[in-house]
Amino acid sequence: MIVKITSVFLLVIILSCTWLWVEYKSALTTPVVIGQSHVIEIEKGDSFKTISNKLLESHIAIKPLWFKVIAYEKKVANKLKAGEYELKAGLTMPEILAVFVAGKARQYSITFPEGWNFKQILEKIQQNPQIEQTVGAMDFESLMEKMGSKYKHPEGLFFPDTYFFDKQTTDIEILKTAYNKMQLVLGEEWKNRAEELPLNSPYEALILASIVEKETGAAIERTQISGVFTRRLKKGMLLQTDPTVIYGMGDRYKGDIRYKDLRQATPYNTYVIKGLPPTPIAMPGQHAIHAALHPAEGKSLYFVAKGNKGIHKFSATLKEHNNAVNKYQRR
Repeated sequence: MIVKITSVFLLVIILSCTWLWVEYKSALTTPVVIGQSHVIEIEKGDSFKTISNKLLESHIAIKPLWFKVIAYEKKVANKLKAGEYELKAGLTMPEILAVFVAGKARQYSITFPEGWNFKQILEKIQQNPQIEQTVGAMDFESLMEKMGSKYKHPEGLFFPDTYFFDKQTTDIEILKTAYNKMQLVLGEEWKNRAEELPLNSPYEALILASIVEKETGAAIERTQISGVFTRRLKKGMLLQTDPTVIYGMGDRYKGDIRYKDLRQATPYNTYVIKGLPPTPIAMPGQHAIHAALHPAEGKSLYFVAKGNKGIHKFSATLKEHNNAVNKYQRR
């Protein structure tokens, strides 16, 4: 009788172990994301159980026990990274864990166009619901300290580009990426600059580049515009560039520059101050930075926009310039 009971008991154990093994092998290979992709967000601080529940709530057919067993067997239960993940149809439980461990989160993007100012950058960031907002009412000096910068004013120091990020990346992280890229690009361009420029530092090159960026959208004109300003700086002439006046006016600018605006002294009014303004007036792209450091040779000291064509007439003398103004502006 005892032998018979023992045999039955052993048979039950064998059958149970066999069933468990079959279940385990099935858990390793059976797809649990069925029909369509699902988006799952793991937040910072989520426990393994919370993550499992989120998967179940999204109708992903994991088996919590085996999901946990596989995670511990692979030693990844505490290595699942926060982020928003798109889980595609056909994934198995081990593959889902691999996605979470690799941090292959869903990517978002934000674009800062060339010529934007820092106020526009902040507004674009604040309007993005995928970015964690931390800057708030932080003053510029504190913000630049977080960038690790020696400069107290942020204008022009962030490279215009498209940046990709995971959901809930902070605004500071995105700004720091753009800041570091500008430092890299500006450093390389400064290292390969032309000789005998009236610029004493990469920062001055950035200021000039921002003016070039705002003065023309025509790529073929950038070095010519840079040449005019470079010659003016060398001769001690006023730069007399409208974009700096507009920047100095701030919210007072309503689309037109009046004569009294050109005479009103601000740190950015280059009709009044000599040399460069104290900071950049916008974010210059790499082409504008390159143009500022490689000005075209020539004798032109003036230029005027040719109406709506987006290009300029360059002149070497004031008389030629006045004639061009009469032709293209006053008609």
